Amino acid sequence: MGNGNNGLSEAGLRRLREVLERHVESKKIPGLVALVGRGEDTHVEAIGTMLHDGGAPMRRDTIFRMASTTKPVAVAATMVLLDECRLRLDDPIDQWLPELADRRVLKRPDSPLDDTVPARRPITVRDLLTSTCGLGLDTTAMGSPMMSAYFERKVYGENGWMLPAVEPDEWMRRLGTLPLMHQPGEQWMYNVSDDLLGVLVARVTGQPFETFLRERIFEPLGMKDTGFHVPADKIHRLPPLYSPDPQTGEFHVEDPAEGGHHSKPPAFPSSGGGLDSTADDYHAYFRMLLNHGMHGTERILSRPAVELMTTNRLTPEQTTARAAMARNLVHLSYGQGQHGGWGFGMAVRTYRGDYAPIGQFGWDGGAGTTTYADPDNQLVGILLTQTGMSTPDSARAMQDFWTTLYQAIDD
Repeated sequence: MGNGNNGLSEAGLRRLREVLERHVESKKIPGLVALVGRGEDTHVEAIGTMLHDGGAPMRRDTIFRMASTTKPVAVAATMVLLDECRLRLDDPIDQWLPELADRRVLKRPDSPLDDTVPARRPITVRDLLTSTCGLGLDTTAMGSPMMSAYFERKVYGENGWMLPAVEPDEWMRRLGTLPLMHQPGEQWMYNVSDDLLGVLVARVTGQPFETFLRERIFEPLGMKDTGFHVPADKIHRLPPLYSPDPQTGEFHVEDPAEGGHHSKPPAFPSSGGGLDSTADDYHAYFRMLLNHGMHGTERILSRPAVELMTTNRLTPEQTTARAAMARNLVHLSYGQGQHGGWGFGMAVRTYRGDYAPIGQFGWDGGAGTTTYADPDNQLVGILLTQTGMSTPDSARAMQDFWTTLYQAIDD
């Protein structure tokens, strides 16, 4: 066994720190917070600074934009509703999301918007959970009429921001003017299903999505710093989000802290990418998943709900299509996301493509975040940066984090 650190070797953790320090010392990433949790032990490193030119140091309680790493957490709200039989997996969503009833479907993903056939069946709750509802960002067809329409009709991309920028009802109205790209249940596509789940939860419960998440997930787990914006009394704990210039490496502020997108409640609480959180809050959530839905003595989700979320749901054909899309997704084009499978709101490893074992689950975020849990090793790893994916630098830091983390397991 390792020396008292729950099977993580001191030498391995030292190496992990040295590798992360090297990324910060290279001046490519201003700062980061890394957390490794195994059993009862938690190891945290906070390295570098909040700003690219110095200033306050990164701290364990620094708040980060989770971006797509939101997905695996936000999906828990839908699981609560399934556990309580307020939703069923194969319920058509038409009752709650009438904007998406009676869909037309493009004959081919790159067809003109009027070249359609009727949908063979309604979209179901299951289709949203598995990201196979027929709507999504198709990174293999970015120039297609459908992808152009997303941006022209401001479903995404309003003010250059990739999260929906209008109230859920207006966003649904815009989405409802568009056909599906694939028949329901047919093909994995990114992001839109996750945002739809947030709207679904709000309409089923009659509560704002964030209120329901807070009452059922965040508060019971003690996730006191997690939400869809950072309140004024905590905004000093949020760094700016940088997107380095791909040519020069110069740090551009993509989103400032004060007065930025996360400084006030958004019109649309995005289940696909809107959460702000900390390493400890995310650790509590992923540890609950490793504990089969339990947090201490309190049950948050049922055991089968957790098993369903964290098991691959894609067919071999869908997996091939997902891999093609993943290659073009910004935060996956640098080598993140080689997992094969997808559960509900998160990736699930179905083959051994790197240092992590089959069964590991979680996701990465375009704002420079990565969080996975590994049932075999009872391990949670979290790396949070304020450096977006316009250059490969934060993705390289993530890869090195996982490579050194897995070498530190010593039992």
